Amino acid sequence: MTESTKPLLGSCLAIVAVLHVLYQPTDASGALPMTSENIDMTLASNELVFLNFYAEWCRFSNILAPIFNEAADKIKAEFPEAGKVVLGKVDCDRETAIASRFHISKYPTLKIVRNGQLSKREYRGQRSAEAFLEFVKKQLEDPIKEFKSLKDLEVLDSKKRSIIGYFDRRDQPEYDIFRKVATNLKEDCQFHVGFGDASQAMHPPGTPIIVFRPDVALSHDNDETYTGSLSNFDELKVWIQEKCVPLVREITFESAEELTEEGLPFLILFYRPDDLNSIKDYKAIIEQQLLDEKQNVNFLTADGKRFAHPLHHLGKSEEDLPVIAIDSFKHMYLFPHFNDMYTPGKLKQFLQDLYSGKLHREFHYGPDPSSNEAQSENAISGKGTSPPESKFKELGPSKHRYTLLEKDEL
Repeated sequence: MTESTKPLLGSCLAIVAVLHVLYQPTDASGALPMTSENIDMTLASNELVFLNFYAEWCRFSNILAPIFNEAADKIKAEFPEAGKVVLGKVDCDRETAIASRFHISKYPTLKIVRNGQLSKREYRGQRSAEAFLEFVKKQLEDPIKEFKSLKDLEVLDSKKRSIIGYFDRRDQPEYDIFRKVATNLKEDCQFHVGFGDASQAMHPPGTPIIVFRPDVALSHDNDETYTGSLSNFDELKVWIQEKCVPLVREITFESAEELTEEGLPFLILFYRPDDLNSIKDYKAIIEQQLLDEKQNVNFLTADGKRFAHPLHHLGKSEEDLPVIAIDSFKHMYLFPHFNDMYTPGKLKQFLQDLYSGKLHREFHYGPDPSSNEAQSENAISGKGTSPPESKFKELGPSKHRYTLLEKDEL
């Protein structure tokens, strides 16, 4: 061996050693153990990485471990190609830096990384090998629906925000960027694309265009065109994320746990499923009058038929919809009259009364002397507002599903 070949040989051996650490042998079974040495490369080199953060001493982690390993084997058999999907597991007692990096506050926590970027939503579905396999299959489906004519766009779901791409061909590099962004943000928007004749009327030849269509918009008159670079993944993702993650979000039983974990009080519009006008007006008022409160409260809409239980505890039923209320995670407070929403400052004052403690104080001691409206409704009885206990806190992380940690445990 010559002196000139030694550095080359050393580099080759180093690469082989790194690859040995980074990639699981093809005959290895179960989920891939993640360490500080292999996690970054694993996340960067796979379309989807499904991570199980666990602790050996946690009973719920021990219950999940064999199920997650079984799912890993099923998924490897279903998607054997390299770079597609990996199920990984992180021992948080050993890999404390990784646990801190991913802000783990309960065991086991299941997180998803798509194209190297962490999804804001954890996996909260059924914990079985079959359910994990079906979840991965769903995640790897094409997130973009192709339309064959512009008429197809006239029947989009008006309750959902849409991103629409107009391209000449599927093999354009810009479309690959668009598809990757859509994969990361498909829970926040519905994505559509047209190629060739289906979209040629909407863009100049050779110049693809991407537009945003708001929810409750029934035509392209409100479409907003993206003016940034179609070749820059990060720039396009930021723009689409800003458009698709609304100030006012819909709460469902599936999303309630993650919204509860954000720790902010809820200002909720309970609506009838066929009442689009109330939703539209509520969103407009929030955007016009309460934009500066977005760091202090979660603005939500809720199907009053599906969430009949909280309504019942507010003393309301489906016949009373629409209804506005605050859930502070201690109590629920009813906004007295829905139509007062249209009076400038009324909703903002409702929130200020929560922050100042007035709503809670009136619960215990009756209406404040300065509250003329409250006096007129409650002074005769001498009673407070009697708000019921929070119902949405019951949809937070379950003591029967997780080992909940204090923030300083990691």
